[in-house]
Amino acid sequence: MRSSDQQADAATPEATPAGADAEVPAEHEVPDELALAGEFPRVTRDEWRDLVAGVLRKAGREELPDPVEEALAATVATGVRVAPLYTAEDAGDLPSAVGVPGLTPFVRGARAGTAPDRGEPGGWDIRQRHADPDVALTREAVAADLDNGVTSLWLVLGEGAIPVESLADVLADVLLDLAPVTVQGGTAAAEAFLALVEGRTDLAPGCSLGLDPLGLQAATGEEQDLSGLADLARRAAAHSAGRPDPALRTVVVDGTVFADAGASAVEELGCALAAGTAYLRALTEGGLSVDDAFAQLEFRYSASADQFTVIAALRAARRLWDRVGEVSGAAPGVRAQRQHAVTSSVMTTRRDPWVNMLRTTIACFAAGVGGADVVTVQPFDAALGLPDSFSRRIARNTQNLLLEEGHLGRVLDPAGGSWYVEALTESLAEAAWALFTEIERTGGLVAALDSGLVRDRIATAWDERATRLSHRTDALTGVSEFPNLAEKLPDRRPAAAVAAPGGLPRVRAAQEFESLRDAADAAPQRPRVYLATIGPAARHTARATFAGNLFQAGGLETPSGDGATGFADAGTTVACICGTDKDYAADAAGLVAALKEAGASQVWLAGRPDLAVDGVDGYVFAGCDAVGVLRTVHDELGLPAPSATSAGSGDGVKP
Repeated sequence: MRSSDQQADAATPEATPAGADAEVPAEHEVPDELALAGEFPRVTRDEWRDLVAGVLRKAGREELPDPVEEALAATVATGVRVAPLYTAEDAGDLPSAVGVPGLTPFVRGARAGTAPDRGEPGGWDIRQRHADPDVALTREAVAADLDNGVTSLWLVLGEGAIPVESLADVLADVLLDLAPVTVQGGTAAAEAFLALVEGRTDLAPGCSLGLDPLGLQAATGEEQDLSGLADLARRAAAHSAGRPDPALRTVVVDGTVFADAGASAVEELGCALAAGTAYLRALTEGGLSVDDAFAQLEFRYSASADQFTVIAALRAARRLWDRVGEVSGAAPGVRAQRQHAVTSSVMTTRRDPWVNMLRTTIACFAAGVGGADVVTVQPFDAALGLPDSFSRRIARNTQNLLLEEGHLGRVLDPAGGSWYVEALTESLAEAAWALFTEIERTGGLVAALDSGLVRDRIATAWDERATRLSHRTDALTGVSEFPNLAEKLPDRRPAAAVAAPGGLPRVRAAQEFESLRDAADAAPQRPRVYLATIGPAARHTARATFAGNLFQAGGLETPSGDGATGFADAGTTVACICGTDKDYAADAAGLVAALKEAGASQVWLAGRPDLAVDGVDGYVFAGCDAVGVLRTVHDELGLPAPSATSAGSGDGVKP
């Protein structure tokens, strides 16, 4: 600290004459090297663990696991957990084993330089999906997309979607030498597209016939025939004569079929790998060389808002496919997996659908960072029906913003070298490879589908995820957390049905809470739970807010009042007491009695069951089974039971 006289002297021009070389004090000299956190003492992992253990004990955790970080670890996929701390010892020599972009094992990306689709390093192809059966509207939407940043099209053909016979009309104004097109709709769609482009060798690279018979079998349960794939592949390859990049591929290995059934990244990668291997066998048995067979495949994966898992999964998928190519004898140049990432249908909500814009932005970011060649952002209203022009515009502009304003495509594999990402990539690769080899031992994907192995593995993965969702460990903003009971949902025309009775199920993370909301909305009057508060607002607000948030997630209004005084006017028979532990010890038992005397048939308490308040019917607390609690309240209020696909454990309800 300098004196005022010193400060005045330093401020005068005479203190440092113009043009004179001022002598820099030793403490202000710039060192030759800057050490990260160099002024702080070095901290060991054991010291970090001791500090974490202290915080957990203060939070009420008496028994802690060894090592202590397991208490903060989180499951991101079957058998794969992420720790709260990663150091060099966790990744080992992994960063040096993943190679460089554009070379095997392609962990760091399939390309080493400029992307032909975008003209910039690492940029990706912006692909918009269209399935509206109204041909005029689809044609108009396609034109708007291509005029505003979309670089390729994904057209769904068939019943309930674009009529197969209308494909030429939809593409009448599309320059196929500039905009690649992928069709989806089985052999009929493939034949229609081949007829449209017959004899052309000027197609933009990236077109696809979109055939995925094994994905169709998984989705419908109907056995498919692979024998015609090789003939179609030869016809497709004719459009790429003399060109380094295939202009027209035949097969899309669609991993989203498994993800939409509830698979974690492990099952999605393992099943996609098995499907890809089955297609290689079918193509080579049909007369194609191994290299030509590899060139005919493209892979489609789901991208969720769990950004680091998506990044690591895409990196792991490329490594695994390169390994398949290595043992198959394919040349290194054809082993780079072409990846199409699609924002997850599982994460998309019907309630508060505008939050889906944020989810898809994170997912798109993850897909780009993970090295996807092609990205499709589903419109925010996809769970409600066919998108309108506004939702399609937001979907494409999400990608435009990340590429044009965020410059996300200028850096290849920006997550590479991160101890966390490299370790997670390795864990996902090992777990997915283990599932893939198990599927192969059973006879391949067809046998694994027939035996129920795939269905059982995915069901187990979904049950684990459903438990986390039910307990709100995995939060759903706008649905299980911070719901808006006054929301007005946009009206959309229904999309074509995609579920089939004999195939894998289709699930969404929000389905249990949304079914409860639907049941509450259908009631003649909005059902309610009365929040009986104890003491001043400063003491009861935290728990009243928590309880209100939980009950509103089930579509229940939560009027509140001081004690039992407002219960009679609340129009309900269910109440929840909210206060502090000290208030509960003094007044909760009496308040329970007062509420029941006033007509309450069910009384909850915002707090843990170990408070053991006499007369309370159940407890709501952080980590309780929120779906189980809400079902119990719905039943008490006489609401019809919603259709449910996963049962809650009920640990929020007092036995």
